[in-house]
Amino acid sequence: MRTQKLLVAAAILILSGRVDSAEDRPGRVRKDREQFLASGRWIYNDLPKAFEEARKSGKPLVVTIRCIPCESCRGFDEELTAGDPRIEALLDRFVRVRIPQANGLDLSLFQFDYDLSFYAFFLNADRTIYGRFGSPSTQKDKTGEVSMDAFREALVAALELHGRHGELKERLKAKTGPVPALKVPEEYPPLKGKYTAKIDYENAPVKSCIHCHQIRDSEREMVRSAKKPIPDSVLYPWPLPDVFGLHLDPHKAASIERVDKGSVAEKAGFRAGDALLELEGQPLVSIADVQWVLERSPEVGTLQAKVRREGEAATLKLPLKAGWRRGSDISWRATTWELRRRAAGGLLLEDLPAADRREAGLAENVLALRAKHVGEYGEHAVAKKAGFRKGDIIVAVDGRSERQSESGLIGYALQEKRPGDRLAFSVLREGKRLEMSFSVQ
Repeated sequence: MRTQKLLVAAAILILSGRVDSAEDRPGRVRKDREQFLASGRWIYNDLPKAFEEARKSGKPLVVTIRCIPCESCRGFDEELTAGDPRIEALLDRFVRVRIPQANGLDLSLFQFDYDLSFYAFFLNADRTIYGRFGSPSTQKDKTGEVSMDAFREALVAALELHGRHGELKERLKAKTGPVPALKVPEEYPPLKGKYTAKIDYENAPVKSCIHCHQIRDSEREMVRSAKKPIPDSVLYPWPLPDVFGLHLDPHKAASIERVDKGSVAEKAGFRAGDALLELEGQPLVSIADVQWVLERSPEVGTLQAKVRREGEAATLKLPLKAGWRRGSDISWRATTWELRRRAAGGLLLEDLPAADRREAGLAENVLALRAKHVGEYGEHAVAKKAGFRKGDIIVAVDGRSERQSESGLIGYALQEKRPGDRLAFSVLREGKRLEMSFSVQ
């Protein structure tokens, strides 16, 4: 079983274009520690020391959480830590802290989107959270999209909040979540006994490291092992405002780049160019702050937003309707690979583009999910064994043919089916319609 899992992991890395030799990854973890300890500018993996320095200096803290072995956002991280001129003077006004793993992570304080391999917190010495930074754009690791400019804006906003700490302290309490059932990741049942609170730098710096996404994997595994449907809050974590048709500019703190026509956001009065200042009374320093509010939002209700438009402040209300999270795209998430195994038999699916739909004779409003990859090993090979091939187009699932994304298909399989239930597929292959099925794992 372990060999099968390693083969699957290797296949995932090859597909994503992120392949490292066995020597490179452990070496990179050790080198990261050596460089930061030698720099004298960052406190490395020692939060008590950092809080004490912040108390003495009166500075706020910037805490970066970075999964060193992960390739995602590696370039952005290197720019940040090498002293990018856009942010270096601002960083001097913070106590800088580097956390390189999830082992021993204080989950009562560091609650964030665990699918990301780079994240930052801006804190007061009394543990008040000024804001968060991190978004799916960093996962692409492209200089033009990872936006150091947005990080700079977040630093500026955090410093402004720090200067008003006494005035805003009560409002900022909403940026800290409820006390979790488990204090640290290594207490999760799927991880317990396999990891300790520290990395073994000498013998196994990579294997002994808890990756942040393993926290999310563990949460889902615990729900699934109880043979319960995965709730929206666990299946669609940390939703982006895209679910409302609201798209934010990744190069700015929290500014609206565009609003989808006919969307919930447009009907609520949001416009391109609006700067989001507050959401549910919480000051915003980045897109991650918007996600935090959405993560803590109810299934049904109304969110109040304060925006700046053409120099004037305005208040808008965003309605939340039942199932609003289900519009989330989870295809980019590292933890979705495990969901693909459970729900889709190891298929990686993509919605068929308009031109390909026309060529296949498929309308815009019908289901058309193409198999971009078919898993070949172990439990990820269920679809392959059922007869699926790369390029097959799914046009119906259990007789349903309405258009949906890969995320929607995964949600259907994991929320409306139980392990062992079968999924029936109608598939187009070279113009012929085939019928296939396999069981949800």
